[in-house]
Amino acid sequence: MKGMMMVSTEFYLVRHAEKEKRVGDVSISTEGLKQAHMMALHFSKMSIDRMISSPLNRAKQTAQIVAEAVNITVSEDIRLRERANWGDSPGQTFQEFVEMWNRCNKERDYVPPVGDSARRAGERLSSCLLELSDQHPHESMVIVTHGGLITDFMVNEFTEEELNGTHPNFILAQSDLVPECSVTHIRCCDGRFTLVDFVNITHLLH
Repeated sequence: MKGMMMVSTEFYLVRHAEKEKRVGDVSISTEGLKQAHMMALHFSKMSIDRMISSPLNRAKQTAQIVAEAVNITVSEDIRLRERANWGDSPGQTFQEFVEMWNRCNKERDYVPPVGDSARRAGERLSSCLLELSDQHPHESMVIVTHGGLITDFMVNEFTEEELNGTHPNFILAQSDLVPECSVTHIRCCDGRFTLVDFVNITHLLH
């Protein structure tokens, strides 16, 4: 219809705060606590309608700190879980985990012994965002998830040219591109995603 405004949903994809360097479903570190509080201050100055978190501890703890600052409750969605987590496969060394992770980056349909392929992980995040956009148009949402899942989603949804506009050789460098507590702003309009801002960390630099 002529003059009809397009309905868009704003998503702020947040990588959890820095975690403890141990195996398993670990908590955020002392530095991570500071990061989460700085990000909470950032979001407290905005209008946020909804917060959804990965069920892993590092994401839930980050989300809770932000949620208290913006006076909102957090819901969880298993689709926001990381592609794979060190400790999911019993006895796996960190080196073995990294090798598996890097293979998933190179071979996007490779399914590791525990976890999802990179393509499938990105599809999980897409399906979650599309469903939220459909159910809650016009809203702004903070999605607390994981660095690998954010880049898996982006490689699925955007062209290589678009990705390289944010960072040269995006696909090769993807594992190093999403800092803790960075904010990637995605707009969803009519089932299509637009990248507004990638890994903004200005709120951590004060």
